[in-house]
Amino acid sequence: MNITMKIGQLGIILMMVTAISCSNKPKAGQPGGAGAVKEYPVIAVKPQSTQLFKDYPTKLQGQQTVEIRSKITGYIEQILVDEGAFVHKGQVLFRINANDVLATVRSAEAQVKVAEAEVFTAQVNVEKTKPLVEKNIISKFDLQSVESTLKSKEAQLAQAKANLENANANLQYTRITSPADGTIGTFPFRVGSLVSSSTAEPLTTVSNTMNMYAYFSFNEKEFLSITKGLEGKNLQDKFTKLPGVSLIMADNSVYDKPGRIETASGLVDPQTGAINVRASFPNSDGLLRSGGSGLVRIPQYVDSALIIPQKTTYELQGKYFVYVVGDSSKVHNTEIEVLVGNLKDSYVVTSGLKAGDQVVLEGIASLRNNTEIKPKVVEAGSLSENMPADNQVKK
Repeated sequence: MNITMKIGQLGIILMMVTAISCSNKPKAGQPGGAGAVKEYPVIAVKPQSTQLFKDYPTKLQGQQTVEIRSKITGYIEQILVDEGAFVHKGQVLFRINANDVLATVRSAEAQVKVAEAEVFTAQVNVEKTKPLVEKNIISKFDLQSVESTLKSKEAQLAQAKANLENANANLQYTRITSPADGTIGTFPFRVGSLVSSSTAEPLTTVSNTMNMYAYFSFNEKEFLSITKGLEGKNLQDKFTKLPGVSLIMADNSVYDKPGRIETASGLVDPQTGAINVRASFPNSDGLLRSGGSGLVRIPQYVDSALIIPQKTTYELQGKYFVYVVGDSSKVHNTEIEVLVGNLKDSYVVTSGLKAGDQVVLEGIASLRNNTEIKPKVVEAGSLSENMPADNQVKK
């Protein structure tokens, strides 16, 4: 009896467990069911206007950099400016000891006086000889002789005067002045150093940095894409139609004055395929220095770009893919080509998509090709916002 009751109770328990497990099975169409279709947010691809940037490494040079050298041999007696100082054209920078040059000047002055006296004596002899020849007291040969002596003395006087001018010029060279406005470089020689015109290293340099030149290179394809279609009679005229460019300095900050591309080399480097280009930046405050480095940033305006959020993509073996909603709301993984540029959290699509395509926005990690979804169209907002300058530089 007890065994029979126990068997009956066990049967009732098994029936209850079976009923509960059946009630917990998901029905078709309910979330988690075998036939469930999950909802995913999607965006409709549409053209937008944006501005892209590309950065090119550059070296900076002043508009004019002049080496300062001594034209005479002597010891540096004074240095009248400091390294890094701004100087004006004609300002005295160095003084060379002038004692030897002064002695040469005095000697040259004395030689001029001697030559002048000899010319005077020769002129007197000519004047005395002419009447005697006219009276046939002496022959014409004597007159020719004294006239020849006069010409010789006059030539000696001219030579003495030239030596004096040269000595005075050397005296002026003991004062070394700046040939232009600009910034002084370093001083490899100090007071007491012996210098000459043959010294290999210059005394210093003067860099005119009111305008700074930034030199960089395009490849041939980039150069053609930038200049093609620009109006102008020549390349310089075309460059005036280009937008201003920016300079990213060594600390990743953006220089506050825009520059312009001014000229380009007429040759393509046969080894690298590069074309050297020069941009100019105003530098009235002297912040930029010759020899500095940075990046020239060139803007590119795009009127109708297909822009998608980065989170809609996944990368596989260097290629980019998105899930595009197709017929019957099934998604297809589609390869696209993108510009990985300076847009904030977005890519510009160059191929693989067209306007109006619906792209899955979120949850793409759980999708597979031909998965059926329930698309929910959402607005992605503006996708053409540029990254902050610091982030753009670091990419």
